[in-house]
Amino acid sequence: MTSVLDLAPVLPVVVIEDASDAVPLARALVAGGLPAIEVTLRTAAALDAIRAMAADVPEAVVGVGTVITPEQVTAAVDAGARFLVSPGWTDVLLEAMRASGVPFLPGVSTASEVVALLERGVREMKFFPAQAAGGTAYLKSLSGPLPQARFCPTGGIGADSAPEYLALPNVGCVGGSWMLPADAVAARDWARIEALARGAAGLSAGGTCR
Repeated sequence: MTSVLDLAPVLPVVVIEDASDAVPLARALVAGGLPAIEVTLRTAAALDAIRAMAADVPEAVVGVGTVITPEQVTAAVDAGARFLVSPGWTDVLLEAMRASGVPFLPGVSTASEVVALLERGVREMKFFPAQAAGGTAYLKSLSGPLPQARFCPTGGIGADSAPEYLALPNVGCVGGSWMLPADAVAARDWARIEALARGAAGLSAGGTCR
């Protein structure tokens, strides 16, 4: 699979409360140009949602976020996850993700964590929580001494700030949920979500369409 960082400029971060919403939501995101979808393990419906997306929306690249234990790694892959995302990492979690056989983005927020992952052969990471951890200024500072590391910054990023991140040489994509407003999901307004996804898919450095 192409690197998760290169599938689209934005990785939607999805919280599913009702598994019956999973398939139409995934179809709306894919139709809008966002094929990679991170479903977070924050609700009881998450694994059922991943199974449904993986089975019924084959054009979607469905991944699992908020992975923090080896058991969750196994459950996510068994449900059909094609990539894994964690908010942070330990050697135990990293080994489980590596052994899973699917791509993974371990979370970092400090230079020391980045260096430690580079030592372990990992070059693609999630920068989290992006805004709170220093935002674009911090990532720009990392690009000089650590140019081999690439990031998907996530946390506090919206349509207005995403182009600033995408302009950085060490950012492949950004994670966000602004194309999934709670009222649109609650109303099952998939057309609105598709339109917002299309706008996100067109983002590039400087806010211009690709």
